Amino acid sequence: MNSISPNLNIMIKACEKASKIIIRDFGEVENLQVAKKGPRDFVTKTDKKVEKILIEEFSKAKKNYSFLTEENGKIENYDKDKVWIIDPIDGTTNFLHGIPHFAISVALKIDNDLISALIHDPIKNEMFFAEKNNGAFFNNHRIRVSNKNDIEDCLFSSDQIGLKSIFPNLNIRNTGCAALDLAYVGSGRLDGFFHNNINLWDIAAGILIVKEAGGITNDFSKYKDDSIDIRAASSSIYSKMMKTLDNF
Repeated sequence: MNSISPNLNIMIKACEKASKIIIRDFGEVENLQVAKKGPRDFVTKTDKKVEKILIEEFSKAKKNYSFLTEENGKIENYDKDKVWIIDPIDGTTNFLHGIPHFAISVALKIDNDLISALIHDPIKNEMFFAEKNNGAFFNNHRIRVSNKNDIEDCLFSSDQIGLKSIFPNLNIRNTGCAALDLAYVGSGRLDGFFHNNINLWDIAAGILIVKEAGGITNDFSKYKDDSIDIRAASSSIYSKMMKTLDNF
């Protein structure tokens, strides 16, 4: 692989630091499952702790950059056009129930362009990352989207309810983690992903990973940050998926 940029290096180090808290707290969630109150408050605190670490680490490295985060919303600093986009734990409901399928998702947007992206699954120790015009990678190996041509051979993911009755011919999963869904499209594990009314921090990193892996996404900039209809797929299946979704 080509050498990574200083910005991506900052992102990797910050996510590795934050993931230690997630791994520790996820071990504790199992003990809380049987409690009457359940682990909800505990997991909310984990979310906030992880976001705090990421903001601190990014601020140390680039003190003037701004933020868009799940917990804190917009934080505008001197550089308003350089924005870290952070989802500390995408897939919180999975985390809450002790299901090991969630990720830290971070992206850097400069002048409305996604420049760097990282999705880190701390439990499986899987890291997906990409930089604009520099390709997409999984644990340092170059990744590409799948090249299947027949939509019936494909596997899709979406969090929309009732899809099986609307699209009986599509093989659809609902994983509860949009960031990993997009990372999996980029690495060829999934062939496509579609979701309505999703937040930018859930998908920003994944969008760049899909594109740099040779896939296609729709234009997220036409939407508000908290209500994006996202479509992403391999280049060989995107138009077929979109045709199927015409009435969705």
